[in-house]
Amino acid sequence: MESKQKLLVIIGPTAVGKTKLSIELAKHFNGEIISGDSMQIYRGMDVGTAKITNEETEGVPHHLIDIKEPEESFSVAEFQQLVREKITEIASRGKLPIIVGGTGLYIQSVIFDYHFSEAPADEAFRLSLEEKARRIGNEAIHQELLQVDPESAAQIHQNNVRRVIRALEIYHCTGKMMSEYQKDQQPDLLYNTALIGLMMERDRLYERINTRVQMMISDGLIEEVSKLHVKGLRDCQSIQAIGYKEIYDFLDGKATLEEAVENLKQNSRRYAKRQLTWFRNKMDVKWFDMTDPIDLSKKIKEISGYVEGKLQVKSNT
Repeated sequence: MESKQKLLVIIGPTAVGKTKLSIELAKHFNGEIISGDSMQIYRGMDVGTAKITNEETEGVPHHLIDIKEPEESFSVAEFQQLVREKITEIASRGKLPIIVGGTGLYIQSVIFDYHFSEAPADEAFRLSLEEKARRIGNEAIHQELLQVDPESAAQIHQNNVRRVIRALEIYHCTGKMMSEYQKDQQPDLLYNTALIGLMMERDRLYERINTRVQMMISDGLIEEVSKLHVKGLRDCQSIQAIGYKEIYDFLDGKATLEEAVENLKQNSRRYAKRQLTWFRNKMDVKWFDMTDPIDLSKKIKEISGYVEGKLQVKSNT
């Protein structure tokens, strides 16, 4: 039997410290990093997505960053295909592929072997929804999904009509939400995966999120979003991202700058909470507490030891 490809996955809420740890582990295990963030794919959206800078990479190759224009859409299926190709490519160079990110559904789609095609289908129902979407718009169909499967609706953009309709079709045929259908499938892990999660005491994490937002403002978030706003970008996936929609409200005169920044902090904290809930409910994660900021080297050593044992990989040191 052919052995599975080794894969390290680092997940956790926004601002918990994934970037710094991932660089250390990539250097330690001769790895290359694949971004598992659904918004860092967009060019020109650097500050608001906390995109890693060239200096911060410390020479570690990064993939799936800056591959799309902000007006382009991006689906889970496309992400799945691109990441699986990158895993194969990185491994072929004798390097360890490392996925780093906080978009749970995207990462889940890569490491598990789901077969949505095996779910029952109803072509007449599907065609009627496609016609309805053309007639009354994508948002109305997305609202239908929100009523019966809020979890999938939260993860699927309204403009990804094909996937919205597929989720509705699965519910129509089985009476189950897509997420429930996933659970019942009990899919296999495609890779020999070390799945590590970073967590932090809530008050400290929220404090870090608030500080990060203030740094984003200082680093030019308003100017970055203004460029997209001036281009007239509106109903596209990228502008729905936290950090962009709040500043759009300010630029549209719907909120003061102070209100927009406060909304951005609040939405980021809520997102972090949703991320943790998703990871804890959906994946078998080995968690590491990053609350103590003093002894990072000790924490890195602990995590490295776990990865070495789980994947049977040797370090460079």
